[in-house]
Amino acid sequence: MGAGTYPHAGVAEFITSFMVPLQVLRDSQLAKDFRINWTPSILVLDFYGKEHQRTVGYLPPEEFIPSLLLGMGKVDFDTDQFNDAILHFDRMLAEYPNSLAAPEAIYLRGVCRYKASHDAKPLKEAYEKLKAQYPASEWVKRAEPYSLL
Repeated sequence: MGAGTYPHAGVAEFITSFMVPLQVLRDSQLAKDFRINWTPSILVLDFYGKEHQRTVGYLPPEEFIPSLLLGMGKVDFDTDQFNDAILHFDRMLAEYPNSLAAPEAIYLRGVCRYKASHDAKPLKEAYEKLKAQYPASEWVKRAEPYSLL
């Protein structure tokens, strides 16, 4: 990733704008503390160092930013900041609708919209969108109970 993904202008700009990057050597204590067993391992942590997303393995530039946006949304989701999470998922889906992270973002966006409003309609909408746009995704199966709403 150091040869292609990190130096990519869009990736570099995104990281410097929204992340605090830290490259850790595989045999360091920090790698042990965060259970890094393979490189590259990309962890999205919150302000307190709690992990909210982990990606293991190479991602090309066109998948890397969506993965980070998904991670940022997960930080907000996990800390009950549902409206902020929705903003991250909306941005990811608007800018990277064909990314590998898109189905999970649709699913989590639906859950966040439900949790923010207590209206079940966004859950069913998420299922219907997943089924229509990503029928082979595991997220369709995970959202299938929402089809009954």
